[in-house]
Amino acid sequence: MIKHLLTAGLMAFSLAAQAQATLGSNLIVNGDAETGVAGWTGFDGYSLFQSVDYGSNWVLPSQPGPVDRGAKMFTGLTAQAAGFQTIALGSLAGQALHYELSGYLGGWAAQGDNALLYVSFLDAQDNEIGHATIGPVTPADRGNQTGLFLRTASGSLPASTASLMFSLSMERLGGGDNDGYADNLSFVISSVPEGSTLAYALAGLGLLGGVLARRRR
Repeated sequence: MIKHLLTAGLMAFSLAAQAQATLGSNLIVNGDAETGVAGWTGFDGYSLFQSVDYGSNWVLPSQPGPVDRGAKMFTGLTAQAAGFQTIALGSLAGQALHYELSGYLGGWAAQGDNALLYVSFLDAQDNEIGHATIGPVTPADRGNQTGLFLRTASGSLPASTASLMFSLSMERLGGGDNDGYADNLSFVISSVPEGSTLAYALAGLGLLGGVLARRRR
């Protein structure tokens, strides 16, 4: 499913206007579902997921989920639901960048319905040169509880990354509803100072040298 979604998304992405990335802020538009499905575009052949109220039909306020969950969350609509959004790195492209990806994902009781967030790192020709993923959260991961659970990933963007595509998908594996759940999705990038690792290493060697010299005296 992911490969098909990626191909379809890249075709749409190449024709779409791109927002510009900034350091230190969440690059996922409406990652908390509070403004419906604003910011998300559907894939051809798939329904777009939906934004629903927390409550008895989905996840109760007392069940696992974000502390700052707000009023709404994402869930599937048909058997396979998905949407995407894109952002260009602009002047940040080519810089050494670190990313932090996080989100709350889950499902209903012992059903296998699930959600997955996939981030594509794209070069200037819109070729995927890397990716990051969180999810799915299985019933075993949830202890067969209804709710959403935090998942994170982090790392460095490939040096030639020019843009990002965020793809959120939900899959129904049982029951009548698509109970793949998602909320509070976030992707934040920060700069990595040039030579910082080398500087720390040299400082450590200097400290070690000083200790050895004192011991010899």
